[in-house]
This record gives sequence, C-alpha cells and structure tokens, in this order.
Amino acid sequence: MTILVPIKRVPDPYERIQVGDDGTLSLDETKWVINPFDEIALEEAVRLREGGADVSIVTVSIGGAECDEQLRTSLAMGADRAILVETDEPLEPDSVATLLAAICERETPALVLMGKQAIDDDYNQTGQLLAARLGVSQATFASQLTLEPAHAVVVREVDAGRETVRVTLPAVVTVDLRLNEPRYVALPAIIKARSKPLERLSADDFGGVLPARIEVVELFAPPTRKAGRKVASVDELLTALREEAQVL
Repeated sequence: MTILVPIKRVPDPYERIQVGDDGTLSLDETKWVINPFDEIALEEAVRLREGGADVSIVTVSIGGAECDEQLRTSLAMGADRAILVETDEPLEPDSVATLLAAICERETPALVLMGKQAIDDDYNQTGQLLAARLGVSQATFASQLTLEPAHAVVVREVDAGRETVRVTLPAVVTVDLRLNEPRYVALPAIIKARSKPLERLSADDFGGVLPARIEVVELFAPPTRKAGRKVASVDELLTALREEAQVL
C-alpha cells in the first residue's frame, strides 16, 4: 500500500513576519519549514508503518527548487521517496489539487494523508478539492486514524465533539493537530536521507499550473495595540468601559 503525503514549504510559525513600508513581506531572513499540519500527516504515516502496516510512504511538494530542503527533511523523518513538481507560478488550492490528482494517477496511492490546511494562507480546501477530482472517499480534521485492509477508520474533530467515520480506500484524509506530535529528526537520519531518491518533475508535464484567480491587492501590518491602563475599582472600570463604548 502506498501512502502519499503532500507537504508545503512555509515560513516557520514561530517567526514574526514583517510587512515592509512598500507593502511587501520581508522574507529574506525567514526560516522555512514543512507546514506543521503536513508534518503531522507524515508522522502518522510513519507511525502506521512502525505499527505493522505494509506501506510505502511517498512525499510530494509543488514549488521551486528551494523545496528540496523540506523534502529531504521528510525523507529523514521516514518517507521512502520524495517527488518535487517544479514550478515558479503562483499556486492556489485549485492548481495544487489538479497537480496532486495527476501525481495520484501516476503513483496510485491507497491513501493520501495531508494537513487540513497550510499555516501561510489557511485555505483549508486542497484536500477536499483533491478528493473530488479523484472521485474517492474523504475524511477531514482527523484526530485518530486506523487502517483496515480496504478501509480507514477516522475519528474527526467536529463542532459538537468527535465523529467516527469509516471510509473506503482509496481515500483522502486531512489531519488535525491532535493526531500526534511529530518526532525530532536526529542527525543520523538526516545523513541517511541523502541517499534516498528525490525525483524532480515539471508542472508542465502534467498540464501546467492553472491561472491564478486571486490577486493580492494590498498587504499591511495590523494597527498597533493601544496601551492598557489600570483602574482602582469596579466602578472606575465600568465608567471606562462606557466611555470606550461611546467612542466606538
């Protein structure tokens, strides 16, 4: 059984992203990592194999040559192979889902395990669009996953609590934060990953990238928060709140 894990290169979520005076993002000194939700998906795939499942893990990323670093990290975490679909075109969920569907036709995975969203754009659409294009089952926001010979049992995070669903394979499953905590990648694993195969393909081999339908008009930093002030009593607090309400 093949598990395909798409991963995205994103800015480190623990870094502060600055917007320059010219309205562009200042990313020159930014550290780039695997999207945290995708990292959780990859960790789960590795844990399924360590738990006895007979699976081969393939990671795929879409973007420029700079994605090599994140794909090498995925190999160090336990992926068997990695694929880079190279393109310099702007990517949106529709484009990514179309290219991933082409990769799925090529690799025929029984399970696509991916993050529910990317932390840079927060679209939360790609997994659903991919399942629709492939015409396969889907389960989103997974907090627990169990594989059966022809099915996947998924515990999902929903507004009212948790829901358990059983989907037929092949399927697309998107993961949530509570599924697991990714492992620390040790130096020996990083060195070993250098010998694992990383295949480079062109997006043009799969029909190219769909035209962008979203245009960024303006970027700006949020307004600076006003300084707080202390009050001596509840009455003073209520008075201050009433004054603030009148201003708004």
